[in-house]
Amino acid sequence: LYAVSTHINEQTRETRLASRGPMLGFRGIECDGMDVVAVHHAMREARRAIEEDGGPVLVEALCYRFLHQSGARPGSEFGYRTRAEEDAWKARDPLVTMATRLKTMGILNASDLGTLDQRVMEVVNTAADSLTEMSGNALGIPDHLWPDPGGVDNQIRGDLSELKGERFLEIEDMPPADTRPVKFMVAASEVIARAMEKDSRIIIMGEDVHRLRGGVSGATKGALERWPERVLAMPIAENGFVGVALGAALCGLRPIVEIMFGDFCLVAADQLFNAVSKVRHMFGGGFAVPIVVRVRVSPHTGYGSQHSGDPSGLFALFPGWRIVAPTTPFDYIGLMNSALKCDDPVVVIEHVELFPSEGPVPADDRDYCVRLGKAKTVRPGSACTLLTSASMVAVAKQVVEETGVDAEIIDLRSLDPTGLDWPMVEASIRKTNRVAVVEQVQRGLSLGGRLTQEIQDRVFDYLDHEILHVTGSLSAPVVSAPLNRAALGGADKLKAALQSLIAVGG
Repeated sequence: LYAVSTHINEQTRETRLASRGPMLGFRGIECDGMDVVAVHHAMREARRAIEEDGGPVLVEALCYRFLHQSGARPGSEFGYRTRAEEDAWKARDPLVTMATRLKTMGILNASDLGTLDQRVMEVVNTAADSLTEMSGNALGIPDHLWPDPGGVDNQIRGDLSELKGERFLEIEDMPPADTRPVKFMVAASEVIARAMEKDSRIIIMGEDVHRLRGGVSGATKGALERWPERVLAMPIAENGFVGVALGAALCGLRPIVEIMFGDFCLVAADQLFNAVSKVRHMFGGGFAVPIVVRVRVSPHTGYGSQHSGDPSGLFALFPGWRIVAPTTPFDYIGLMNSALKCDDPVVVIEHVELFPSEGPVPADDRDYCVRLGKAKTVRPGSACTLLTSASMVAVAKQVVEETGVDAEIIDLRSLDPTGLDWPMVEASIRKTNRVAVVEQVQRGLSLGGRLTQEIQDRVFDYLDHEILHVTGSLSAPVVSAPLNRAALGGADKLKAALQSLIAVGG
């Protein structure tokens, strides 16, 4: 009846939790949780209803927490309930009342009950003896059972060994004659449908994914045409359905979750960051968490402050996540295939500005992979290094062409700082001795601060100029077109950064 010290009647006007069932269109059953027989009958009725009428069924068992939230002290010692209340509930302790009932019914006698108590205590004591030891007057855990502190960061995520046998490809490996041009979101639709054909464990969850000829972005079009029963419409409750996806992944499925706008990740933050990102580490790597979250990012569109954010920097705060940002249709296919085969959670950043873009992909191949954690040099150069991704790759190329600066442009593709292609980044900076991190997102959500710190730690002695960070303003993007442009990183800010980089010792 209590959440720490707050009684349920202080939390909700309707204290009968079983009423939530009928409110949502299914059965609700209330039973005395202190009565073993009552619980049995309630569960039997719930099972009958599920088998005959279809579920779900909500069972509310009315119980009581004898002690405080944690520890061995009763709640009455903290003053939020009375000793009389506790005693009244303790008199109904099912361990006591059920034993009395079994004796009255002649099913067990005092000797039988004593035997049961003895067996239970033997099991408990055996477990306690194997896990604890006396140290003076205190009971403690033996030193040899504690984990090695040096392994504190182990099992935050896997080692990608599940991808070792996959076929990795880059567009440069393909003869032009064997490719055909495909639009960005057509590539998304095709690769997701193909992956679902090969792996029946893949399902899609999200808002509107079952309508509009493939959801709001068209990515589920192929899946709807071939696997409509595996494209699951979700309510406007991101935290809820991300939690469902986590449960599905832990039970053997491989869900693809669509978050309609990047800002909506904040609505699902508890599940995305407190649950999905931490499960693997919490259980010592014992559970794979194969979730792919597709996030639609559209800061340039003027949709407003709640529909324009890029959450890449937010995901980077939680190292259990892998983050990919495909720039081309080819990379989308390869990175999505890798993400769907990965046993770690992967967020795929889909920049709306790239949706109408077109690029070459293999004519008849949607099964190849692009390595997670592998960046790509899209333009070699010697004057400075530009680290960027997604829609800003094209901006960087355009600005470099206009200014004539011989900049080396690296498309990071994988953005998670612990999985970034640091060998490529470091080699480029050692060559150019100058670097700028180029982003479009507002400054507060950006990755640049984290990457700047990492670069300082790794290659400080090779830097001939401070690390520059091209990004947006402090404000979130807004509806007003001129203010929206001012709030984002773009060509003008990059030009200014290039001029600064080459002005000192250039």
